[in-house]
Amino acid sequence: MMRLIAENLGGERGGEAVFSGIGFALDKGEALIVTGPNGSGKSTLLRVVAGLLPVTAGKVLVEGGGEAFPTVASASHYLGHLNAMKTALSVEENLGFWRAFQGEPALSVEEALETVALGGLGHLPFGYLSTGQRRRVSIAKLLVSHRPLWLLDEPTAGLDKASEERFAGLMRGHLEGGGIVVAATHLPLGLEGAKELRMGQVL
Repeated sequence: MMRLIAENLGGERGGEAVFSGIGFALDKGEALIVTGPNGSGKSTLLRVVAGLLPVTAGKVLVEGGGEAFPTVASASHYLGHLNAMKTALSVEENLGFWRAFQGEPALSVEEALETVALGGLGHLPFGYLSTGQRRRVSIAKLLVSHRPLWLLDEPTAGLDKASEERFAGLMRGHLEGGGIVVAATHLPLGLEGAKELRMGQVL
């Protein structure tokens, strides 16, 4: 059984300590919602867990990932504030790159776009899309390759109500399939029974 474990975790931003003493454990099928005021370290925590920023204290690890997912980084999809897409490339080209780069194929590009209600727009350059459409493409990136751990930073930013509800369904489906979700957000995500971690003020 896969578990995500953080013990006495510390992180910093720009050389300044942002949080310390963070601990949690999530089994497969569980979600953690990270809340707190601006500047309290929500985004920094996700980046530390993802391996994008160094751990300054404590540790974070996955258990039960096997050969496929031996580390947190290998087990994770990270969705940050930026959408990680090239504006000059088409939607299909962007998602096709990520599907090939990340491996562990799941949905096809076309299936993922249909799932986020963007079917028929794959030929368009990513830069032509609206803010909400761009975010939905970045959500589709979660679907083209399998990763058991979704790390989501304000994932519903820019989404309309229908897209928020659709994404809530995708997260619930991921959890029901044995995945794990850690999401930093100011907004309700529609995940009943999720654990909550409230970050404090800046240290």
